[in-house]
Amino acid sequence: MTSIQENEASLTVKKAFEAVGLKWEGTFAEAGEGSIHAVQRKLQDRIKEIPYVLNTEIMLGLSYHADPKAERFIHYAVVEVERTEEIPNGMVTVSVPTLSYATCKHVKNQKVDQSYKNIYSWIKKQGYQKIHVDGLTHFEQYPMQQDLSTNDLEFIIMIPVLDPRNM
Repeated sequence: MTSIQENEASLTVKKAFEAVGLKWEGTFAEAGEGSIHAVQRKLQDRIKEIPYVLNTEIMLGLSYHADPKAERFIHYAVVEVERTEEIPNGMVTVSVPTLSYATCKHVKNQKVDQSYKNIYSWIKKQGYQKIHVDGLTHFEQYPMQQDLSTNDLEFIIMIPVLDPRNM
């Protein structure tokens, strides 16, 4: 008997924020082979170098379009910071404006692609529109101390949306 995977979704507004961390660019295939997890592990190792971190328990994975035709994207493994005055060597800053997000939790033993299908389906059912602000397609919030050597991760998925009923 196969159980149907469900992911409870909600609308969340996240205030504008600044973040510092590491940048990765590549293909979806490279990401699937673990390249992003390698960058995230590097951030885990270097977290103490970043000043003014607001929450050392949460890592953000921000994904942006780079070249959709070549199926390339940019991923930032970052942490939110109070200010960006001191950037460690080899790291970058990212600014994200206040946005509304369709949000759901992906838990261990679930299929990641199904969690994304579920949140996209919820967005459509609610009458929201997915938006890309400055190329940002989505982001994920990970527990900082999570073991990234496994593909069975827990994280929160956040997709920027617009409610056309409020326009």
